[in-house]
Amino acid sequence: MWREKKRGPYPTRVGYGSFLFEEVFDLKAVVIGAGVFGSLIARELTKYDLEVILIEKNLDVGWGVTKANSAVIHAGYDDPPGSVRAQFCARGNAMYEKLSKELDFEFKRTGSFVVAFNDEELKELEHLLKQGEENGVAGLTILERDEIFSMEPNLNPEIRYALYAPTAGITEPWMVAISAVENALQNGLKLVLGEQVLGFVKMNGRIKKVITDKHEYEADIVINCAGLHADEIAKMAGAEYVPLHPRKGEYILLDKKLQGLVKRVIFPTPTKISKGILVLPTVDGGILLGPTAEDLPEEMKNRPLTTREGLEKVREFTRKLVPSLDFSLVVKTFSGLRPESPQKDFFIKKSETVENFVNVMATRSPGLTAAPAVAEYVVEELIQERMRLPLIRKKNFNPLREGIKRYSSLPIEEWKREIEKDPRAGKLVCFCNEVTEKEIVEAIRRGARTLDGVKFRTRAMFGRCQGGFCMARILKILERELNTDMSEIRMKSKNSWIVNGKVRE
Repeated sequence: MWREKKRGPYPTRVGYGSFLFEEVFDLKAVVIGAGVFGSLIARELTKYDLEVILIEKNLDVGWGVTKANSAVIHAGYDDPPGSVRAQFCARGNAMYEKLSKELDFEFKRTGSFVVAFNDEELKELEHLLKQGEENGVAGLTILERDEIFSMEPNLNPEIRYALYAPTAGITEPWMVAISAVENALQNGLKLVLGEQVLGFVKMNGRIKKVITDKHEYEADIVINCAGLHADEIAKMAGAEYVPLHPRKGEYILLDKKLQGLVKRVIFPTPTKISKGILVLPTVDGGILLGPTAEDLPEEMKNRPLTTREGLEKVREFTRKLVPSLDFSLVVKTFSGLRPESPQKDFFIKKSETVENFVNVMATRSPGLTAAPAVAEYVVEELIQERMRLPLIRKKNFNPLREGIKRYSSLPIEEWKREIEKDPRAGKLVCFCNEVTEKEIVEAIRRGARTLDGVKFRTRAMFGRCQGGFCMARILKILERELNTDMSEIRMKSKNSWIVNGKVRE
């Protein structure tokens, strides 16, 4: 048990296991992996008086599982009652309104339909309705044809029923991670990018240091949020784990010319394998189609490849939902990998074999939705209650982060005033998404060091031309602002160089 004694204004906690804590606020927490889980957990930890280090092997945050998924904030009817997924999904969904306002990222509560073509599929909708009600999902109802087509007139006219979930929504997953990290940095986070965890130093059943390919970091608490590689990290630590394999989903993104074709997330009736191939709007006005669901062997954790067969499957299944989809307006195709496990459920636990180690792994769908609730649970329940570390809350924690201003979305008079203050606010660099030079400079000021770093923060290169017209201009801005040679700038990884020298002087 803990016993307290006073030393100045802070209590000293002594005598947990074989480890003595001099002061609670001297603790060091290391979070491994800066996806949406690691980023939100790191932010949650910065609410307390301890040193927080977030280690990410990529050159930026939110580039693993986080950046390539359906971007849906699920309502919570799909998760079996009693599962860990069900424990966190509806609760996480309810947290997004406040979180998006605090961190200033886009979140739209669009609602969702699960559609049925016949009475047999209707039975599954009724099952989902009952399951959702058990999970505490509000507002679920089954609609018939007239109501469905008054809300979504472009759906297949053969659809007869739909489960309507008004609490479902959409966001940009990478911006959840980026904005959480930016806010955490304001509150004292130490962010370590481009370093891969290789092992640990342990003593008396506890991790003392985290070893990367470049440095060593002292640690009193370690939280494993390494996505597809979380099982490997747990093995290194000697902690419990579940085996992970990648489940690949292929996607097609359609142009903003189709904006409004659907207003909600449209699911087919789910199968035992997946929630199905969806049609949904993106927060910036495009239409996203996918994903497929293909289980891959463990050794393909780093190979998110698209295939002719997979993309054809996306086209075939989504046309069944929305027959008027225009595939001449494809902007890009891509795939994402998510961590799947034999139990098909989250594995979020304090280790029994390593005293100061927490696993946040097997975070398959609805991981994005559950992440805010999981972050709160890890810090309040697993660290403070199970590890018996009653952390001291900061009095000066600032929960607010201001996003990069999108000048083209401002009223024209306000935009003119911004241009008068700084002419760069009027210089369009990306014409597809109307991104100005000032926005790109601001992204670099906030930590973008690569083309993808700029892309994910500003949406430059995300439009119809996919960087065909603006990439060279962005390279020049990066070169100028970072005071480096263009040949040193990368697309995203250390090996993804763009230019390797000048053709002529």
